[in-house]
Amino acid sequence: MPLITDPVFYAVSIPAVLLLGLSKSGFGAGFGSLAVPMMALVTTVPKAAAILMPLLFVMDVLTLKAFRKELDWKLLAFMLPWGLLGIVVGALLFKILHAQTVAGMVGIFAWAFLAQRKLFPPKAHAPPPSKTWGALMSATSGFTSFVSHSGGPPINAYAIPLKLAPTVFTGTMAAYFFVINLSKWLPYALLGLLDVGNFTTSLVLLPFAPLGVWMGVKIARKISPVWFYRLVDWGMFLTGAKLIWDGFFSG
Repeated sequence: MPLITDPVFYAVSIPAVLLLGLSKSGFGAGFGSLAVPMMALVTTVPKAAAILMPLLFVMDVLTLKAFRKELDWKLLAFMLPWGLLGIVVGALLFKILHAQTVAGMVGIFAWAFLAQRKLFPPKAHAPPPSKTWGALMSATSGFTSFVSHSGGPPINAYAIPLKLAPTVFTGTMAAYFFVINLSKWLPYALLGLLDVGNFTTSLVLLPFAPLGVWMGVKIARKISPVWFYRLVDWGMFLTGAKLIWDGFFSG
């Protein structure tokens, strides 16, 4: 039967989808990168990534609709070409790379970024990150997004120090990932990942996608900037821990 019917799969996947929805709304940004590692406990990484594709589209549309008037268009225009370049690289290397290795690398990067911010916090009038750093992180984000839907930590490493208002940060990231995720459909199809079984399983999980986004949007609009970025940090820390474990210690 093409549809996954194992109740254990849904017991793990439903919380993963809710976390992804929360992350898409900006609340707990970074937690969304846990979705594929969580689902990989009950299925393969490529299958988990494929099942999430339709859900990502729904979440991206809903989040973009909620924050469509709060975008930094200049920042978006800078990040997107580099992010799309990362998608191309990810598509070309997908058959060669081991998804667990990529996950571990993303986790190390997330922890290194947090350590740098905590040990050497930016001064109040510190200049924004360089364009070179932004290009590198955007391309890395596109690459890791294609391989394991974990594009959040790299792009956060560039965007968080820009100190955008929470709603502008959320809206800009929503628009960025809407384009990035949309660009993955064709290569995923060419790689044979978008089959009937994965799509029907996506439909079963679909109601939980808008629920997660709705919950996150309600919270994101009421939370203070200080707590917003504290949650971003915690999201990146826990995401990094899970990705490092999956990449290097899960056997």
